[in-house]
Amino acid sequence: MSDDCQALLSATRLRLRMQSPFFATLALFARYYVTEAIPTAGTEGKNIYFNPHYLAQLTPAERDGLFLHELLHGALLHQSRRASRLPELWNIAADIVVNGMIVAEGKFVIPKGGLREPELEKYSVEEVYELLIKRESPPALPIADLLQEIPNLTTQSDSNNNDNDLNSNDSEPNGGQSSANSSKIHSHSQDDQEIHRNRLESPRHQEEQLAVHWRNAIQQATVVARSQFQGNLPEGLERHLGEIGQPQLDWRTYLWRFLVHTPNDFQGYDRRFIHQGLYLEALVGESVEVFCCIDTSGSVGDEEMGIFLSELRGIFGSYPQIKCWLWYADADCYGPYELDNLNAVPKPQGGGGTDFRPFFTAVDEKWSREKQAVICYLTDGYGSFPDQAPPLDTLWVVSPGGKNSDGFPFGEVVRLRS
Repeated sequence: MSDDCQALLSATRLRLRMQSPFFATLALFARYYVTEAIPTAGTEGKNIYFNPHYLAQLTPAERDGLFLHELLHGALLHQSRRASRLPELWNIAADIVVNGMIVAEGKFVIPKGGLREPELEKYSVEEVYELLIKRESPPALPIADLLQEIPNLTTQSDSNNNDNDLNSNDSEPNGGQSSANSSKIHSHSQDDQEIHRNRLESPRHQEEQLAVHWRNAIQQATVVARSQFQGNLPEGLERHLGEIGQPQLDWRTYLWRFLVHTPNDFQGYDRRFIHQGLYLEALVGESVEVFCCIDTSGSVGDEEMGIFLSELRGIFGSYPQIKCWLWYADADCYGPYELDNLNAVPKPQGGGGTDFRPFFTAVDEKWSREKQAVICYLTDGYGSFPDQAPPLDTLWVVSPGGKNSDGFPFGEVVRLRS
């Protein structure tokens, strides 16, 4: 069984070289093991584990899809990006994303029973999670393949079998190309020693090392793919892979930084928020106006609206120099209302279609030009934009499932996630 599985996985890697230089290069950065310690397949972030009996019953196309499924979980840092979210629901969201990427390539298939939700596959895994958690009955997880710890490999049929294992700390692919002369086969004892070291490392250190490992892998795979095809990667693939190159900054932290970032003088960090991990500059000087609008066209739920308003009031209560004017908007806009910690928030108005232009026209009329000011708009992003960008910095806070960030013609975009 062991030798048979080694041959099956080697055949998968050979097919990847013929079908996708990108995935073939990416695969060089993962070690894989055949073990009966897990029921089907899984990954803890870097290594991939396959059950020999499950692997043997799949068709060649399904084995390729399974290999890519686990490989993409690792490359997209799905393990470390989960943070404090519910493990099972996060696994479901991650499965939907990677299965969508695999099918979209048009060359691979996923094993029977694999999760598919085409309407969600264009979103990031964080957004898919947010959309699923609102459902009364989210889809069931066929098998938990985002492993919480390294499996006990004492039951494995064989140890690491990479015939071109180029992902050790002292060995890197030569420009992404495999070479028999540069191959490095690891013995059982070497693998056991590395796994033991991984168990002793702190979780934070492991996450940092994994992030560096996979970003290097993606960079080399991208170079190889583009050099061979002389073009860009498929849009969906490039979008998802680009996510791990961006810092995973909580939207609340981003909002705080945006609203206190002005041309005024600063006097170091505001110590009131250091315990929350928010190293925010203490603002001094002239007051700042914030023109805030909340989309009430039906796309923003009561929960998101409540959380957002709570965050805004916390900011304004902590920084008296900031003055906020609030509008609600669908195809029209309603307001402005002065927002502070004393006045009750007015009842939302709207419910029709979405047009961003009336709000920006209202801001242009309201802004005195005598004070520093910024614009903040909470929306799903689907509506009519002004023909010209406003003269003020604009922050779009986009609800889960909203328009892709590159669809906004101006301003900065941050995704509303827990």
